[in-house]
Amino acid sequence: MVDNSKEVESNSAWDHSSNQNFVDYYAEQSISATTIERFTLVRDRALSLLADARGVESARVFDVADIGCATGTQARLWAELGHRVHAIDVNSALIEIGRLRANNERLEIEFDVGSATELPYPDSSMDVALLPELLEHVADWQGCLNEAIRILKPGGLLYLSTTNFLCPVQNEFNLPLYSWYPAILKRHYERLAVTTQPEIANFCKYPAVNWFSFYSLAAYLKKHGFRCLDRFDMVDEKMLGAPGKLAIALIRALPPLRFMGQLLTQGSVVFALRK
Repeated sequence: MVDNSKEVESNSAWDHSSNQNFVDYYAEQSISATTIERFTLVRDRALSLLADARGVESARVFDVADIGCATGTQARLWAELGHRVHAIDVNSALIEIGRLRANNERLEIEFDVGSATELPYPDSSMDVALLPELLEHVADWQGCLNEAIRILKPGGLLYLSTTNFLCPVQNEFNLPLYSWYPAILKRHYERLAVTTQPEIANFCKYPAVNWFSFYSLAAYLKKHGFRCLDRFDMVDEKMLGAPGKLAIALIRALPPLRFMGQLLTQGSVVFALRK
């Protein structure tokens, strides 16, 4: 067995328990072919971006923080390539699943139970910080993002995926067009999700309370010295045919088309390089 367990007890305000329905749902979804394909693409594009930006070979071993790691799917994909991975999540049940899966695959991953707003890692200690589907669930999203910034080395890469208030399609609440609901109505359904109707947010202990766009996140990160790229910047043109290459070229060249692309795409995605 690989000894990769570690507990972080500094933040007692967080409830580390979880509804079993949510655990079962997330455990299954986290190993679906769609999830693995998506996270593999994120890893490979991140490595390519780092190689281009820092002039290093993609085979270099990086220190990686998977913040809000859940069952550790993304962490395992990085560990498979030999990277030093540190994974943290507030949900102890999901962390235990992640530890078991890593042990079964004989992967060296350090798992922590703790808060994303109080990371147990030193300043400038990580080459990569991953925040998959996290910011929307943390009320103090700025504190969470600032912690990820704190632990990144100069030239490091931050990847985050989260909600997109521009697009009416979302998976956080089982309600149509929820992204476009006014704030007062969202607060109403947030209360229902943690009281009498947990099923409307898939039994999530901390349902989504923040809604972003690529533009709002990029504006915040640029103030902290980051160069930000969206999903269209990160498309690998070699995988496209002539029509696809033309479409991507137009989206990159014309801001109104890029905005329409964001409007029609579920979720916000940011790749940010620290200068």
